[in-house]
Amino acid sequence: MRTDPRTSPDLGSALFAILALPAFAALCLLLTAFRLAELLPLNLWWGAVIAPDVTDVGQLLFHHSALPRVAISIVAGAALGLAGTIFQQTLRNPLAEPATVGTAAGANLALGTAATLAPFLLETGRELVAIGGGALATAAVILIAWRRHLSPVSLVLAGLVVSLVCGSASALLVVLDREYMTELFIWQTGSLIQNGTAVVTDLSVKLLIGFALATSLIRPMRILELDDESTRSLGSSPAVLRLAGLIVAVWLSAAVVAAVGVIGFVGLAAPHIAGMLGARTFARRMVVASAGGALLLWFTDQLVQVLPLPEEVPTGTATALIGAPLLLALLPRMRAIMSTQGGSDVASPRHVIRWWMPFAALAATAATIALGLFFARGVDGWHWASGAEIATFLPLRLPRALVALSAGAILAISGTLIQRMTGNPMASPEVLGISSGAAIGVTLLFLIGIELDRTNMVLAATAGALLTLGAIVMMAERTFFSPDHILLAGISLSAMGTGLAALVLASGDPRIDFLLAWLSGSTYRATPGDALTAGCVLLVILAGSPLMTRWLEILPLGQATSIALGIPLKTVRLYILIAAGLSAAVATVFVGPLSFVGLIAPRAADYLGYHRPLPQLFVSAFLGGVTMAVADWLGRTIIFPWQVPVGLLIALIGGPFFLWQVASRR
Repeated sequence: MRTDPRTSPDLGSALFAILALPAFAALCLLLTAFRLAELLPLNLWWGAVIAPDVTDVGQLLFHHSALPRVAISIVAGAALGLAGTIFQQTLRNPLAEPATVGTAAGANLALGTAATLAPFLLETGRELVAIGGGALATAAVILIAWRRHLSPVSLVLAGLVVSLVCGSASALLVVLDREYMTELFIWQTGSLIQNGTAVVTDLSVKLLIGFALATSLIRPMRILELDDESTRSLGSSPAVLRLAGLIVAVWLSAAVVAAVGVIGFVGLAAPHIAGMLGARTFARRMVVASAGGALLLWFTDQLVQVLPLPEEVPTGTATALIGAPLLLALLPRMRAIMSTQGGSDVASPRHVIRWWMPFAALAATAATIALGLFFARGVDGWHWASGAEIATFLPLRLPRALVALSAGAILAISGTLIQRMTGNPMASPEVLGISSGAAIGVTLLFLIGIELDRTNMVLAATAGALLTLGAIVMMAERTFFSPDHILLAGISLSAMGTGLAALVLASGDPRIDFLLAWLSGSTYRATPGDALTAGCVLLVILAGSPLMTRWLEILPLGQATSIALGIPLKTVRLYILIAAGLSAAVATVFVGPLSFVGLIAPRAADYLGYHRPLPQLFVSAFLGGVTMAVADWLGRTIIFPWQVPVGLLIALIGGPFFLWQVASRR
């Protein structure tokens, strides 16, 4: 009998799948042995394990610190790999991970808040604080998405916004009290340093319980592979099944955060590694992803200790820096498994365009600028600026207001282009990785010691954004511009940018105050030249938008429909991707990488009923620009004489509003 070559397994791929994990485990063992041999001679290892000599510091460190650290890296990695697998299976989305549903960000915020308001809680109940924060954030996500029957898109979208809000609030705590928060920040970035076996023992028990619970969910999770109608026809409720899976995954994720801090990327990468190794069923992915997550975190932690660095890098940060390139390398071989459908996930009426609406938008924009220029808070409280005050502060306020307005509009247009191209409401410049690419460029400039003046920052940010865009385009070309692969590549690059920024912030370098402000999203150093440049770029983008109207109208209908209507998908997606990427890069140069506007403005326009491409683009630009300008004004005045970075303020104010919009619609 002849075998169909399309269905027969490739021998090389099969061998790779069989040998990959054992080979990786052997590499981890070699690194661990090398590290332990530096700490203690080989002939003393057994004695140090059984009964360490209390007079020998090396044996004490070996027994109480080195070995527990190896164990915790394996156990925590396995727990994150298992949690990520459950998340992705439950939500039918390859972007799902502990961070997606707000667990890690909620725990992070709870720890930062406790450190500021009630430090004694960190001494006696740090784990309870972390688990409580993670559980509350995830519960908020579930409640918001419940009215949509926990549909994958609405739940992940709500989780992404909750994570951005919690992350922005945590960053604000660091900005306001960096000296006090430095030690906690290092722990939150994922430090595996151990002092005894209590933590690893506790987490091991939780991992075993979690694996047992996940095993009991194998059949329900297999049912969820069907569509919701088929699941209901079998007598099961998709919402109940998803909720059961989420409870187990959230509990595992919160347990890891409580034990070792926030470990990024393992929960996202491990399930994809399992898929690359041939694990197709949920049961096999559970096992292989757990093993892959354990080995990935183990390898990263050992590498951090072996490399000759001036200071030890938090393992959670290094995981993102190492795991992101690994996932990018594997990305072209991954099959597309995320269903991206056009249109809004939330039904809303179609809005009719009236003749007076453009004039109302211009009036609202002018009023916003006037508010930012003439109404302020000073030593005498809130007041309208006088003639002398206007002359003094107008040269400072006007560039900031115009830069914020233009950058917000540009980011909103970029987000609209990306969302319509991918057919996915989670897409935005932040998720695509363009903003993080610009941040990587500036952060590298900082690391090599070059002065962070405006010219150098513009060049570095632009270069970083363009290189990121180039990497995404290269990846997209190899996967025929598959929307889910583009988003996954963007998240990988964003993880690298976040890890690099965390590495710099955790270093304690006294020069990081300015960099931290820019990374948080600020217009502090806006100049008249910046305002003119940003305004010209906005006008060019608005003028060119009508040229893409037909593409943006057809692409959300799906690949088959687009091809049938004569759309060259590869070329069109490339053009839109370049336009969206360059737009986001320009805006990031002026206001930093933390914006949030690129996600919220297109969705707000859609909720208002503007579903057609051109109206949605222009309404998104209006909403994004006004939102950014108002946030910049509030950041200058709300806690005078101190200032809040505009990016953080937008997330803190716009995020809850956006979530309210999602929750209030059926």
